[in-house]
Amino acid sequence: MADWPTVASLATAGGTLVLAVATFSSVRSSQRATRLAERSAQISERALLIGLRPVLVPSRDSDPAESVRFVEGRIVHVSGGMAGVGHEDGVFYFVIPLRNVGTGLAVIHGWHIGTYDPQVRTDHADPEAFRRQSLDLYMPAGDTGFWQGAVREPDDPFRPGLAEAYAAGQTLSFEILYGDHEGGQRTISRFIAALQEDGQWRCRVIRHWLLDGVDPRER
Repeated sequence: MADWPTVASLATAGGTLVLAVATFSSVRSSQRATRLAERSAQISERALLIGLRPVLVPSRDSDPAESVRFVEGRIVHVSGGMAGVGHEDGVFYFVIPLRNVGTGLAVIHGWHIGTYDPQVRTDHADPEAFRRQSLDLYMPAGDTGFWQGAVREPDDPFRPGLAEAYAAGQTLSFEILYGDHEGGQRTISRFIAALQEDGQWRCRVIRHWLLDGVDPRER
């Protein structure tokens, strides 16, 4: 004769086990779906940011020349692919024609200059030490523009060693801080200006650092 209480207990235990397995499977499936949703959101956000990211490089030789005016009235003319480096009445003037090869609008926020060997110094200057542009400089994606800066005061922190380097025709290093139109994706790009035999300064970019996001060199 069947032991109905035992049978009922086994049936209950079996049902509980089935329910537990189903619950576990449901939780695992839910967790997997959550991870996939988060991953999809990250990919979408990254794609959106890439679509807004500016990247600055020197303009091409074939790009139009730039004529840039400074507050003293001094106008610096510089051809594509070159850098404008001038000295007059104790004031140093700098202009770099640029091209935005990224997909987003570039807004230049500040700059830093040095006479160090760019091959020896592989880190960028502290962003807090950058000099803010008196006017934001805007550059549309795929278009050209320029950066300008000047060293005027005798006690300017960028002045030490600058006169000697300029007189000797040493390579000058410029770091430009910029980002997208929303103030994000801040990037520092290092440009160098090297004096040529014809007296012009050839410009090229040698490194980019992403301040907002993961540096691809660290992955």
